[in-house]
Amino acid sequence: MLLYIDPSVTTYIIQAVAAIVVAGGAVISVLWRKAKKKVNKTFNIDENSKKEVEDEIVEIDATDNK
Repeated sequence: MLLYIDPSVTTYIIQAVAAIVVAGGAVISVLWRKAKKKVNKTFNIDENSKKEVEDEIVEIDATDNK
């Protein structure tokens, strides 16, 4: 028994599968960040402890002649 699948239906199926993959990736990403944050908080781990922080940029107005 052979079935005919219209090309437009195939395109729709491909889009649906792609949407499921993208949405699943977004959910996994959010859950990973939440779990990582919770583990860091539980074990008192500071992610920013070894990072260098640059000084704040101060903008000087060149048109101000005081």
